[in-house]
Amino acid sequence: MTPRNLRKSALLGSALAFCAMGAAAETLRWASTTDPQTMDPHAVNSAPVLSFLNNIYEGLVRRGQDMSIEPSLAASWEPLEGENGWRFNLRQGVTFQDGAAFTAEDVMFSYQRASNEAADVRSWFAPVSDVRVVDDFTIDFVTTAPNPLFPDSIANFMILDKGWAESNDAALPARDAENFATMNVNGTGPFTLASRDPGVRTTLVPHDGWWDDAAHNVTEAVFTPIGNAATGLAALLSGEIDFIQPIPLQDVAQVEGRDGFKVLEGEETRVIMFGFGHEHDALLYSTDVTDANPFTDPRVRQAAAHAIDIASIDRVLFRGKIEAANQLVPAGISGYSEANENRPEYNPERARELLAEAGYPDGFSFGLKCPNDRYINDEALCRAAASMFAAVGLNAELSTGPVRDYWPQLREDDFDMYLLGWSPGTFDMEHPVRFLLHSQDDEKKLGSWNFGNYSNARVDELLPQIQQEIDPAARQAMIDEVVAITQEEVAYIPLYTQPLIWAAKDNIELTQRADNFFMLRWVTVN
Repeated sequence: MTPRNLRKSALLGSALAFCAMGAAAETLRWASTTDPQTMDPHAVNSAPVLSFLNNIYEGLVRRGQDMSIEPSLAASWEPLEGENGWRFNLRQGVTFQDGAAFTAEDVMFSYQRASNEAADVRSWFAPVSDVRVVDDFTIDFVTTAPNPLFPDSIANFMILDKGWAESNDAALPARDAENFATMNVNGTGPFTLASRDPGVRTTLVPHDGWWDDAAHNVTEAVFTPIGNAATGLAALLSGEIDFIQPIPLQDVAQVEGRDGFKVLEGEETRVIMFGFGHEHDALLYSTDVTDANPFTDPRVRQAAAHAIDIASIDRVLFRGKIEAANQLVPAGISGYSEANENRPEYNPERARELLAEAGYPDGFSFGLKCPNDRYINDEALCRAAASMFAAVGLNAELSTGPVRDYWPQLREDDFDMYLLGWSPGTFDMEHPVRFLLHSQDDEKKLGSWNFGNYSNARVDELLPQIQQEIDPAARQAMIDEVVAITQEEVAYIPLYTQPLIWAAKDNIELTQRADNFFMLRWVTVN
C-alpha cells in the first residue's frame, strides 16, 4: 500500500488534470454502479447524488482539483465583524439555466429548504443561528460560536432558484418520495439535464450561459448505471462507454494490458465501517435472542471487532489495495488522531472470551444489512465478514440489496448491524463527529447519519468546543478524547479506507479527486 506520506498527499487530492482548450467537442459516455437517487440536491446526503449534481448545481464555494476551497457563487467571503459567522459576497451577473437571475434571495431560500426537517443535508447547518440577506448580493451566516470550518462545511450546499422551486411545488425536498425537483433541474452550473430515465440513462449537456470559463470539450454526457461489475467492464472494453468508476480490483491487470485503456488508482477519503443498533431494545433478526439486544454491551461490540480479519479481506477481496482503518477518518485528514492509531487485533479467541463474559458463551444470531451496489465489493465484504463472525459464534443473517432501498431501511431502524462508508465533506474529523457520533438531535440538526443512535454525553459536549476552538493543539486534544471514547466503546467498527479504481479509454483526460467526485468540467475527449 502507499506509504503514509504519499497517502496524505493523495487524500488532499489526487488530481490528474489536463488542459482542454482547443480540443474538438465530443460526446462522453460514462458509467458507475449506482444511479443518483434524485435530482434534488437537498434530498439525499450521499456521494453518488452530490457528485452527480455538482455538475448541475453550484454552491457558494466549491472544491478545486486539489480539493482546496475556492469561490463559486460567492466571489469572496470574510468573518463577520462583532459576531460569530461569515459574510458571503455573491457573484453578480449569474443566471440559472432557465435564464432567471441569481440573487441572495435564492441563497436564503436554499438555506431554508436545506435546513428543513425534510432535508437529508440539514446537519450541515447545525452551527447556524441566523441567516440575513444584507442586499441582493450579500448574505450573512451567523453561527452560535466561532466556526472557522464553516465555509469548508458547505462545499456541497447547492443553490436552487427560489421562483422555479416555488412555482413547481418543490419548496421542500422529497427524500423518500417525488416532486418536480427530483426529476427536473435548474442550477447555475456548467451542465444541465437533457433527459432523465432513472436507473437507465441520464443525459447532460453544457449550460451555455455558465458564468465560468469552460475547460472541457464535452457537448453531451451520457450516464448509464451498470450494477454488475463484469457487465460494466465489458461495456468499457467493447467501446460502449468511455469511462467507468469503479472497476473490480481483480480486473485492473486486464485493463492495463489492453491497448487504448488506462486505470486510475488512488485512495478515497472514505472509511468503510460496521454500525450497530445501539438504541434498539431487542434484536430484529435473531432466532435465539428475541428479548434483548446484545450489541448494547460494549464487550459484544468489541468481540465483533476482534472477529474481523482485515489482512485476509485485503488479500482475498482487494488484492492488497486497502489500508486498515482505526478511526472514522483516514490518516492525512485534518484531526486524525495519531494518539489512537491502534485498532482491535484479529483475535477470535478473545472474541469468544468477551462473548462469554457478556453472557453469550454460545453466541447468538442477528441480522446484518448491506448494500450490493454502493461500495467496492460491498456484498462480498459482508459475506466474508459474516463468515468471520460465525467463527466466533456471531451468526449473521445477511441481507443485501440496492442502495435505493438500503438508505430507507436504515432510516427506519430496520437492522441489527449495518455497513456504512463515510467520507468527511470538510476533510476534517469534526465532520463524522457531527454526523455519526453525536446523539441524534433533530432540533440541533445533529447525528443525522447516526442510524443506530450511538450516544455519549461527553462526545456531545465536546463537539461544539471542537467546532469553535482555534488553537490547533487544544482542538486536537479534544478530538483525541472523542476518538479514544468511541474506540473504547466500539461505537463503530472501522474496517478500511476505500480504494479509488477508475478505468477509461486513453483518449479521455480527467481529474480523479480523493472524494470520488467525477466532475465533467475537467474532462477532455481527444
